[in-house]
Amino acid sequence: MQGRSLPFRVATLVTGLLECLGFAGVLFGWTSLVFVFKEQRYFEELCEPDAGPLGNATGLDDCRARDEQFSLIFTLASFMNNFMTFPIGYIFDRFQTTVARLIAIFLYTSATLTIAFTSADSAVLLFLAMPMLAVGGILFLITNLQIGNLFGKHRSTIITMYNGAFDSSSAVFLIIKLLYEQGIAIKASFVFISVCSVWHVGRTLLLMPRGHIPYPLPPDYRYGLCSGDSSQEEDKKAAESKKLELQSKEFISPKKEALGEQQAPGSFWSHVFSQRFAWHVVWLSVIQLWHYLFIGTLNSLLNNLASKDSALVSTYTNAFAVTQFFGVLCAPWNGLLMDRLKHKYQEEARKTGAPAKAAALRAAVPSLALTSLLCLGFAVCASMPVLPLQYATFVLQVVSRSFLYGCNAAFLTLAFPSEHFGKLFGLVMALSAVVSLLQFPLFTLIKGPLQDDPLYVNLILVMLTLLTFMHPFLVDRECQRKEKPPEVA
Repeated sequence: MQGRSLPFRVATLVTGLLECLGFAGVLFGWTSLVFVFKEQRYFEELCEPDAGPLGNATGLDDCRARDEQFSLIFTLASFMNNFMTFPIGYIFDRFQTTVARLIAIFLYTSATLTIAFTSADSAVLLFLAMPMLAVGGILFLITNLQIGNLFGKHRSTIITMYNGAFDSSSAVFLIIKLLYEQGIAIKASFVFISVCSVWHVGRTLLLMPRGHIPYPLPPDYRYGLCSGDSSQEEDKKAAESKKLELQSKEFISPKKEALGEQQAPGSFWSHVFSQRFAWHVVWLSVIQLWHYLFIGTLNSLLNNLASKDSALVSTYTNAFAVTQFFGVLCAPWNGLLMDRLKHKYQEEARKTGAPAKAAALRAAVPSLALTSLLCLGFAVCASMPVLPLQYATFVLQVVSRSFLYGCNAAFLTLAFPSEHFGKLFGLVMALSAVVSLLQFPLFTLIKGPLQDDPLYVNLILVMLTLLTFMHPFLVDRECQRKEKPPEVA
C-alpha cells in the first residue's frame, strides 16, 4: 500500500464505519421505536377494554392485536432486509458500486421522510416505510464490505467490524426515544436523518469506487476522488486482479500448482448446490430466527414480565438498546480470530504442501462454532421468564448477533470465489429471510393458543440451535480431508 493512498483509504474506512454505525442497521432498534409509537397511540384503535374479575372494564389493556401489528411490521421489514439482498446483490455485481449506492440512498431517504410525516392516523404507512429503510440499510452495508479488500490481510477483521457497526446502529432508535422523552418530536429526528443523505451522496462520489474494489489489489490501484480512471479502466484493473487471485497463495498451494492441478473457480450454481452452502444457510437461518423473534417480541415480553409497568419497560428497553451499541466492539474480535488462524494455518500449509485455500477455510471453523455456542447461551437465558435475567440475555444477544453477521460475511469470502460474493451473500440472506417469516406465526401462537407462555416454542428453537453445530463440524471435516498431502504420481 503506497503512502500517498493510505490516508485516502483510511478516510474511506472510517467514513464507511460511521455510515454503518449511524444508518445501516437502525431497523433492529425496533423495540425503542415501538415504545415511542405506543406513546403516540399508533394502532391504539385495535386495543379492547380488558374486563376485570367482576366484568368491569379496567382500561385499554388488552392490546394483543396492536402488538401483532407491530410484530408484523418488523417481520416484513426484517424479511425484506434479508430477502432483497439477493436482487440487490445482483445489482451490485452487475451495475457496481455507484448505482447500488444511489438506489440505497433513494430508498433510505424515502423511508425516513415517510416515517417523519406519519402519524397515528396514517400508521399503516409503516408497512411501507420500514421495509424500505431495511433494504436501503443493508445495501449500505453490502457496498461497504468491499472496503476490507483495501487492507489485505486484515480483510476479515474489517468485514466483521463493519457488521458489528451495522448491529450497533440499532442504538440510533434509542437516541430518538431519549430525545422524544426530552420533548423533541420524532418528526424532527427523522427529518434530520433524511438530510444526512447529502453526506451519503458526497461519500459515494468522492470516497467510493465507481466499480468494485478488487482483491487482491492490482499495483497502483486508485479510486474515487484520487482516480482519474474511466469505468473501462477500472474494469481492466479488476480483470488484472482476478488473474492475481488465481495465482495467489491464498487459493493455490505451491505443490498443486507445480503438479498442474490449478482449477478455475466453479460456476455460481455449483456453489449454490454444494453441501457447504446448504449447511451455511441452515446455520444462519436458525440463529437469525432466534434474534428476529426476540427483537420483534421484546416489547410485548417486557410488558408481560413487568406487569405493564411503563417506567420499568422503558428502563429495560433502554438497557437493551445500550447493549446493542457494543456490537461494534464485539464483532472485530471474531475477525481477529479468523485472521490470526488463517495466517497460522496457511503457514502450516506452506510447510506441508497442503492446499492453502482449505487451510484458510479451516480458520472459520472456531468462529462458526463459537457463534453457535453464544446463540445457545442466549437462547437458554431468553427462555427463562425472569425479568432481572434479561440483562444477561441482552449481553449474550448482542455478542451472538455481532459474531453472526460478521462470521457469515467472512465465511463467504473464504469459502467461495470473490466474483460470486455479492450473489451468494444475497442468496444466503434471501433464503434465511424465508425462514425468518416464521417469527410472526410463532408470535401469534404464543399470544393466542399458548396464552403468553413461550416455553414450548423456546424448547423447539433450542433444539434447532443444537443442530447448527453440524455446520462447523462438517466444514472442519472437509478441510481435514483436503489438507491431506497429495499423492505424487
